[in-house]
Amino acid sequence: MRRLLLSLCLPLGFGCAQMMSPSQTIDTKEPQLTRSERAVAAPQTNVSVYQSSQAVKNNTTFTAAPTRKNINHYVRGLMQDMAQNLQYVSDKTPLAVSSFIFLDDQYNTSSLLGNQIAESFMHELHTFGVPVVDFKTTDYIRVTPSGDFVFSRDYLELSQDQNFNYVLAGTLVNHQGGVLVNARIIGLASKAVVGSAQGFIPQSVVDALDSSNRTDGIMLKQASE
Repeated sequence: MRRLLLSLCLPLGFGCAQMMSPSQTIDTKEPQLTRSERAVAAPQTNVSVYQSSQAVKNNTTFTAAPTRKNINHYVRGLMQDMAQNLQYVSDKTPLAVSSFIFLDDQYNTSSLLGNQIAESFMHELHTFGVPVVDFKTTDYIRVTPSGDFVFSRDYLELSQDQNFNYVLAGTLVNHQGGVLVNARIIGLASKAVVGSAQGFIPQSVVDALDSSNRTDGIMLKQASE
């Protein structure tokens, strides 16, 4: 009987040992490694995370760069246009330049803009090869404590005999955004227009002229005696 019981127990013990896999065996001698995994959020699909739908307010103040063009630049363009239709005027024809006047103002009053346009035309004509007569030059130099002067606007101090037969003159008209310029060369004897040009000067260029008769931005005018 005892042999019979042993023969039955041996196969049962051997079968239980086979059912346990080697991977299930726990080795208590080796320490267990613990890993803490960080939770990673799912990627965002909303574009508002990267680009805001609200407009960004710009607090910076934009200041336009000062223009590099002045009156001389626009007068040079007028002179080039006039040279294309100029007649009877050559390097043998003396010419004078008068102040430009506003079309809707008195013809005996000019402005800083009109005088500067005339000064610029004198240079352009001389560069073009046309002899220019400066009739504001006196026959002497007037020496004063304030300086030495050869120019005058007093007709009594100027010579009555002037050697020129043509004069460059023109009118100005205030226009939206600037000033229209009408320039022409006229024969004194015939009153015929022998050359003409039209142009436009932006208001920013006109405003760049700084009058010497200003105090804190206020134009000073001399009272008539």
